[in-house]
Amino acid sequence: MTSAASPAPLWQPDPDRIAAAHVTRFQAWAAERYGAPAEGGYAALHHWSVMDLETFWKAVADWFDVRFSTPYERVLGERAMPGADWFPGATLNYAEHALRTADDPARADEPALLHVDETQGPTPVSWAELRRQVGSLAAELRAVGVRPGDRVSGYLPNVPQAVVAFLASAAVGAVWTSCAPDFGARSVLDRFQQIEPVVLFAVDGYRYGGKEHDRAKTVAELRAELPTLRAVVHIPLLGTPAPEGALDWSALTSADIEPVFEQVPFAHPLWVLYSSGTTGLPKAIVQSQGGILLEHFKQIGLHCDLGPGDRFFWYTSTGWMMWNFLVSGLLTGTTIVLYDGSPGYPDTGAQWGIAERTGAKLFGTSAAYVMACRKADVHPARDHDLSKIACVATTGSPLPPDGFRWLHDEVADDLWIASVSGGTDVCTCFAGAVPTLPVHIGELQAACLGTDLQAWDPQGQPVTDEVGELVITNPMPSMPVRFWNDPDGSRYHDSYFDMYPGVWRHGDWITLTDRGSVVIHGRSDSTLNRQGVRMGSADIYEAVERLPEIRESLVIGLEEPDGGYWMPLFVHLAEGAVLDDTLRARIKSTIRQELSPRHVPDTIIEVPAVPHTLTGKRIEVPVKRLLQGTELAKAVNPGSVDNLELLHFYESLARERRAHRD
Repeated sequence: MTSAASPAPLWQPDPDRIAAAHVTRFQAWAAERYGAPAEGGYAALHHWSVMDLETFWKAVADWFDVRFSTPYERVLGERAMPGADWFPGATLNYAEHALRTADDPARADEPALLHVDETQGPTPVSWAELRRQVGSLAAELRAVGVRPGDRVSGYLPNVPQAVVAFLASAAVGAVWTSCAPDFGARSVLDRFQQIEPVVLFAVDGYRYGGKEHDRAKTVAELRAELPTLRAVVHIPLLGTPAPEGALDWSALTSADIEPVFEQVPFAHPLWVLYSSGTTGLPKAIVQSQGGILLEHFKQIGLHCDLGPGDRFFWYTSTGWMMWNFLVSGLLTGTTIVLYDGSPGYPDTGAQWGIAERTGAKLFGTSAAYVMACRKADVHPARDHDLSKIACVATTGSPLPPDGFRWLHDEVADDLWIASVSGGTDVCTCFAGAVPTLPVHIGELQAACLGTDLQAWDPQGQPVTDEVGELVITNPMPSMPVRFWNDPDGSRYHDSYFDMYPGVWRHGDWITLTDRGSVVIHGRSDSTLNRQGVRMGSADIYEAVERLPEIRESLVIGLEEPDGGYWMPLFVHLAEGAVLDDTLRARIKSTIRQELSPRHVPDTIIEVPAVPHTLTGKRIEVPVKRLLQGTELAKAVNPGSVDNLELLHFYESLARERRAHRD
């Protein structure tokens, strides 16, 4: 879609809204103090933010009153990518900033968290109570020997205990990592074993879709397979007693102790997030305390336009970067809404009820959820009071044009719709929400501040109004400081910098329009992105191919034109095996139990063999392109394939699906 295809905006902020936006006030302030452009609106501010990167980030730190306990020597030492060195010499603590609102007597008793589950809510946790629990738990972590740099893990749903555990870990300078309890043991161990945690916070189970799911056996398996654990903390969501040798959550969080915030270097690890694991184990992505602090202040305070007393709801799980992003709402004094449960229970429109009950100003969800509401004939504004919602934001996949229209028609005609796109790799958005810009159907409003986003052709030339690779040509503070267990940095380099040396290539196809908006066309690689939860094909292969009937498999995730997501699994059977209903059920059950119920394939298709490169790698991206309708000659280099004939099967399947749709 080019700019000419949608000249009239769907929504335009009125002058009062523009004047009141935090980003407007930031621009005027930065113009007075830092030489930012006073005129020209957001486009001029963005240009300045990428052309004068150091001054921009210094201004962000000052605007949000970032407390450097040791001052920085300069904003950017080494500028190279990878390896940029932000704010060298500085020390600070993320958790100290996240709990700052508790220091304000006028706000200490206001809710920091609102917890909602499938049976009740919202249940508030005040700023003062959050700070008290973090102080108590941080002291207990120190007592069991947790030191700066140690890893602390959580096998937890989106509940207040997860926020407390994360903030207490950050307060002591430990490195947090989490998985949602719908992940099977193998998926969790593939992640946690890499980083060797010393503490595990784990629930006994969780509730989803009106049912209780016991996790005692999985937790026992995690304990057995994580030999570095010094302590296991039992969180009894289902009311069970602590297993032998585990500590009880309530005992660790009962004291009234002021939190002590370890002052750590700017680049000190804050958390580890995980890539999908397309070619082996998931990448363990390390992001820094300072880098996340500045990036999230900018994103939540300026782009999301959230501040003290606002309420911020994003449907997420602890296995998705959006949980980490949501928790950072605390930085701006914003009340965050934690929903633990199914997005569509007891009915498809359930999330709109949560937005109503919690008074959310910004409601974030997945594009897939919006499209599911549209198909289910949900009427949010008819059935709920959504007058507090200023913005509905979507991510996980591009929001189709029909999704924009449906939100406009069914939620509010004066609704700011923010389709956003970024990545686990940076735990933020490259492009998305800008409260002062118009919204065009099917487009993200603009590249984010401090983000030098471009679309490049294969020769490395920037293009406008043409499809290109999403690249970032200047460093961002929240780019990974490293990958875990990547001592020479080669895996980090090969993940983002192999195509264009010194330039971040993300793996998305995008169009930058001539007015600065962005269109996302889906992945240019083979990551599986289902309901916003990313998983690599390698995870699927490992689980499925343990079944004796399966010789080899190939899984593809396909973004559909209507906003859907089709995920077929192709299987090459062992001799004598038959793909009947029983085997299909076993395959699906294996994926559901060992990996994730969200990554059960839509269909399982028998193939004569799986195509490979000449070096033996499964050919995923070319097959995805064939299924998207690309001609064979353009989808793959014939000289790189071990058996070109095998690709004709996928070409024929794409033709059949197109004919069926037409």
